[in-house]
Amino acid sequence: MTQANAPDLDHDYPLSEVPSGARKGLVSTSIVLFGFTFFTATMFAGGKMGMAFDFKTLIWASIAGNLLLGLYAAVLGHIACRSGLNSVLMGRFCFGETGSKLSDFVLGFTQIGWYAWGTATIALVLVKMLGLPTSWTIPLMVLFGFGFSLTAFVGYKGLDLLSRVAIPAMLGLLVWSLWIATKDVGGLDGLLAIQPKESMSWNMAITLVFGTFVSGATQATNWTRFARNSKTAVFSSLIGFFVGNGLMIMVGAYGAMVYQQADIVEVMVLQGLSIAAVVMLFLNIWTTQDNTIYNFAAAGCNLVRKDRRGTITLVGAGIGTLLAIGGMSDMLIPFLILLGSIIPPIGGVIVADFFYGRKGRYPQLSSTTLPRYNWVGLSAYASGALCAYFSPWVAPLVGIGVAALSYVLLFELQRTRVGRQQLEVAGA
Repeated sequence: MTQANAPDLDHDYPLSEVPSGARKGLVSTSIVLFGFTFFTATMFAGGKMGMAFDFKTLIWASIAGNLLLGLYAAVLGHIACRSGLNSVLMGRFCFGETGSKLSDFVLGFTQIGWYAWGTATIALVLVKMLGLPTSWTIPLMVLFGFGFSLTAFVGYKGLDLLSRVAIPAMLGLLVWSLWIATKDVGGLDGLLAIQPKESMSWNMAITLVFGTFVSGATQATNWTRFARNSKTAVFSSLIGFFVGNGLMIMVGAYGAMVYQQADIVEVMVLQGLSIAAVVMLFLNIWTTQDNTIYNFAAAGCNLVRKDRRGTITLVGAGIGTLLAIGGMSDMLIPFLILLGSIIPPIGGVIVADFFYGRKGRYPQLSSTTLPRYNWVGLSAYASGALCAYFSPWVAPLVGIGVAALSYVLLFELQRTRVGRQQLEVAGA
């Protein structure tokens, strides 16, 4: 093994391509992504759908939304594996050396928002479920705010180890809960007989499924770039975001249909599984929190152009804890709407830049001189974000599509303009 391909045991390559010697197989990559998508907010979104659709319609809406999400993550995963780069490093090609700080800030901000929400949620739920004094809330936020970051501080190896322990445990608890719910509702016949008491459009359902975790899918490149080959990256993305996220949607929806309660923790309490609910919530949030703060550290390293992943992880945990104390748990819905507008266009620009602008290959980052600003990419991103924000249809999909199309059109306009200038110089 050459030194260039030798794995760095102390760092996770936040500022460079992942060498071949550090690549991982399907099991390792899939289980990290699977743990990432095991997220309480996704089950809550599924719960909202379960109260608005009958079972058959719910199945089709979940398949459609999660398949779109899985394919989006898989395309980015293919690019990440081919290049060895994550989304923030790809941003240097898409947006320029200085312009990429936009994507660093946007992606880092969204991840620290999720981290704050998860930290606040588990502290508030534990105080309520265990009957603890309310004065314990802030100390618990501090404890979890820094505690959840420990596996991310270790790096990929820490995320992998936690997921290998937590995923089987959570799957067992969820299967137990689903079995009780099926018995309580009277089997499949009873489930099919349930009529929804609320309403929701298909557009809103797809937006919920796709939008709840599209920010995570955009940054899943932090792990798919470790994939051994493109097939591994694509399959692990589909396992994580189509299967894993789909399972979270269906578990939340199933409980909501049976018990008319959108909160999976409340459902498990109703089932007499209070202790199991606490364990499931703890593992569920931890396996997402460590991935989230890892994403923040990756964006932060690119922002400051220094490999200080451990330090930035702890700084991010501190910021997330302060936001949690400040009331982030009350801002989930507006936060989701914002995410659906500002995150997906980054992925749209990355895809268009790689396949259309770069013809499917990035040059080596360390040996490439990039412009300070790539105005084609920045303008395409702005177009996608604005259209997504004001779109009456599925905002994340609109943002991706408009950003990608705008990039192609602006790229061609720029190439035409440069060609004319070269002809004028030659003619002179």
